[in-house]
Amino acid sequence: MARVTVEDCVEKVDNRFELVLLASHRARMISAGSQITVDRDRDKNPVVALREIADSTISPEDLKEDLIHSLQKHVDVDEPEAEPVPMIGSSASASASDDSQVEFDRMTEEDLLRGLDGLVPPAGSDDDAD
Repeated sequence: MARVTVEDCVEKVDNRFELVLLASHRARMISAGSQITVDRDRDKNPVVALREIADSTISPEDLKEDLIHSLQKHVDVDEPEAEPVPMIGSSASASASDDSQVEFDRMTEEDLLRGLDGLVPPAGSDDDAD
């Protein structure tokens, strides 16, 4: 690499480490088939990337955003499912039916008390009475 090219790039990108990251990202983009914005002059991709940054044909801010975007991983957000989940203990025939048709028996408190009054205590042995 030409020392003049690096010195010209440092005027555009203050941090040399950031310059290396941006130039290497641009060199990979060129290797992947991206159009170059300067004459190649038999230079390799890293030198072409540095020349593009030095000549301001590629914005360092745009390269930085593209580099960040390329490193980000897409994280799926866990959201509740739109479809109802079948019950665990249901049989195969019950899972084939529409779950929205499920009805529950409603019981009032008075019905519950009447039902409890009708229960007969279990018959105990003579040992329980003592």
